[in-house]
Amino acid sequence: MRRKARLAVVAIAAAASIVLAGCGGGNAASSSGGPVQVSFWGWAQYDKVVSLWNQSHPNIQVKWEGLPSGGASGYDKMLTAAKAGSAPCLAQVGYETLPTFLAAGALQDISQYVKPQHDEFPDWVWNNVGVGGKSYAVPVDTGPMAMYYRADLFKNAGIPVPKTWQDFATAAAKVKAANPADRIMNLPTDPYLYSGFAWQAGAPWFGTKGDSWTVSMNSAANAQVASYWQGLFSQDLVATYPASDASFYSALNKGQIWAEVGAVWEASLISDNAADSAGKWAVAPMPRWGTTDAVGNSGGSSTAVMKDCKHPKEATEFAMWMSTNADSVSTLIAEGGLFPASKTGLTNPALDKPQPFYGNQPIYQLFRDESAKVNPNWQWGPVMNDTAASLGDGLGKVHTKGGTYSDALTNAQKATVSALKTQGFTVSN
Repeated sequence: MRRKARLAVVAIAAAASIVLAGCGGGNAASSSGGPVQVSFWGWAQYDKVVSLWNQSHPNIQVKWEGLPSGGASGYDKMLTAAKAGSAPCLAQVGYETLPTFLAAGALQDISQYVKPQHDEFPDWVWNNVGVGGKSYAVPVDTGPMAMYYRADLFKNAGIPVPKTWQDFATAAAKVKAANPADRIMNLPTDPYLYSGFAWQAGAPWFGTKGDSWTVSMNSAANAQVASYWQGLFSQDLVATYPASDASFYSALNKGQIWAEVGAVWEASLISDNAADSAGKWAVAPMPRWGTTDAVGNSGGSSTAVMKDCKHPKEATEFAMWMSTNADSVSTLIAEGGLFPASKTGLTNPALDKPQPFYGNQPIYQLFRDESAKVNPNWQWGPVMNDTAASLGDGLGKVHTKGGTYSDALTNAQKATVSALKTQGFTVSN
């Protein structure tokens, strides 16, 4: 098991002489002479996109199978099928989970098939679906971050929209002074939301060194991010509702929380759950750390080609079409609210539409601009289930003073290193 794990981490580190066992695809021709059949498992609203493809591509037919979301057993089913040799050709895999699939030997290299359209996606997006110039999936969407805020409340209180995190802390104190019952934002305790703040600040959690993993959740850079949020909490300048809880959205709806720094996909969550405040919201760039013009990302998924796929060329052709074709992207935006990862997708007219909930601001134009500024230096690790579980547990104790951000990161560091070693990986810090 230790040798297999080392081979997996070397593949992730892009050692040219080592490949994952079982990653080769079959011949692209259909043995029956009929249309090539490509199976696709996932949980997003992709069924209409699949229908569009099948109507216009009679020689390559995609069969969609809906699963529970990845965190609700979808990934378990995919990995179990891969181990049994019965996985589909294509699978919806979030960027944070793709290294887990790669380390398990569940994916195959599709670099030769995506190379002609490599320029369709920014380098930082490709970095989330492959390593060392090798690609194992086609990106679908991303989650660049920005600041949602109550424009009316900020204006009435005479508080400038913060441009830096220092400005944000100053604004937080002014919000409390303007109305002692209100707070500028809810304490970020969701591990994946919190990862976006670390991502922006250049505070990585994972890396590779030779054939070993490095884990740096307790680094000085991470300590600075933790200290910032701990400081706002200690000064009672942030709300402490459970993440994504109904009470949190109720506070947004009532104007008791004035802002939310989050991913692009939160736009619909806020509008759906704070309907009484329609027209009063706006979106501004994510506050910056000093003069560094970098943005964090939270979320995003890919269409991965599984190791048992016998038609990787055709599977990749569909995956690339799904992420770049104008009709497909329009459907993904309309049906799933996805923010496209491809450069072509980012030119889709649907992203230019004014959004009534946000005071008719075309907010997705801002996200389009910000997505080009996402910090490219971020890598996910192969044990994110363990990392996220430990970090989420620790962050959940901050608001009760049962722990600190520093405690949460220290314990997540230990849990992550332990999980890596248990699975046979070597760890070098």
